[in-house]
Amino acid sequence: MAKRSSSHSLSVKYKDMKLNLLLEVTKAINNNLSKEGLLKIFEDFLRNELNIGKLVLFSSDNNNWECILKYGVGSEYNQIDVEKYLLNISEITTIQFSSEALSKSFEIVVPVFHKTNPLAYILLGDLEEEKMEVSPAIKHLPFIQTLANIIFVAIENKKLAKENLLQVAVRKELELASEMQSLLFPSSLPNDDKMEIAAIYQPHQQVGGDYYDFIRLNENEVAFCMGDVSGKGVAAALLMSNFQANLRVLLPMHKSLPDLIRELNKKVMTNAKGEKFITFFLAKYNSKTKTLHYVNAGHNPPMLISGTNTMQLRLGCTGLGMLDEIMTVKEGVIQINPNDFVLCYTDGVVELEDEQGEEFGVKTLNDLLLSFSSMGMRELNKRIIHELIEHKGKKPYVDDIALFSCRFK
Repeated sequence: MAKRSSSHSLSVKYKDMKLNLLLEVTKAINNNLSKEGLLKIFEDFLRNELNIGKLVLFSSDNNNWECILKYGVGSEYNQIDVEKYLLNISEITTIQFSSEALSKSFEIVVPVFHKTNPLAYILLGDLEEEKMEVSPAIKHLPFIQTLANIIFVAIENKKLAKENLLQVAVRKELELASEMQSLLFPSSLPNDDKMEIAAIYQPHQQVGGDYYDFIRLNENEVAFCMGDVSGKGVAAALLMSNFQANLRVLLPMHKSLPDLIRELNKKVMTNAKGEKFITFFLAKYNSKTKTLHYVNAGHNPPMLISGTNTMQLRLGCTGLGMLDEIMTVKEGVIQINPNDFVLCYTDGVVELEDEQGEEFGVKTLNDLLLSFSSMGMRELNKRIIHELIEHKGKKPYVDDIALFSCRFK
């Protein structure tokens, strides 16, 4: 049990470390930190946090490849022909050179692409081969690739800015935010003997401020949530990234949802400084007692469908970051019946207008859930999206759309 707790703590530590690093990198980009400064952040992370002993980083400038960062290596790296050895590599892989000296120095290559265009290649060595199964460097290679991609997209933005290509630079900024936001959403959702969960996120632009999550707390308890940060773009994605990190750290520490909500409000006030706020719904479900506890902090009330009855989950408080301190937080407690299901959604769903300016509305959504209550959660979400498309007609989307549905078994 202690080993499992230690493993969980380590996982939370790395998750928090990654999101805080993204926060640092994004602040550096927004503050127009130099290319050298960004590379220094990257080097410090690999060298000091992941203990990677050797690194050589090649970057392309108008198809001319040059080494822009290295440590822990001698002159052998000068023998590397990027076009010969690296240009055909598109995925993280081990590498073998014809030169014995190179093969001994470097074990893994991490390619960095923007769409189909190679931006950089990272050669890594001294990865503690005898401990490959636990080496942080091995375990976190996908994050290293993502981080490098963010940094090099930012560096590309600097080049574009110098060339006054503002429109392209804005697009790349959104891609940066999209990279960040993709880290927020869970990679998989359960469909087992206790619950069936499915989710859809459709940003209005390349990136938005909507967020959902699913967190397994122990054998019997899980938590799920949905949030919507005011505003769009990088700033919204940045605040939500930091918010998720705080939630995942604080959730296991607070048995009381109201206490947790008050603590999260303080974090949002500190990070947003009153300039932004977050509407947020958080629920904890115990599959053994069949009890759902929830707090709704100013979010669109999720709908709980039980047979032919509908309940809107409204109890809670004001949105997070609106007030310095939330004095009163009401907690909802519901006994769940087999086959009940809940749908969480953002305002982009019910506020979507048709060509006559009429909103989709809560009643339409409620009637839709009752009509198709026997559907699986994935199929139900798809049906709602279909109905939204039919409703809006030729009118464009003006906000993000997020759906999170959960059936209890």
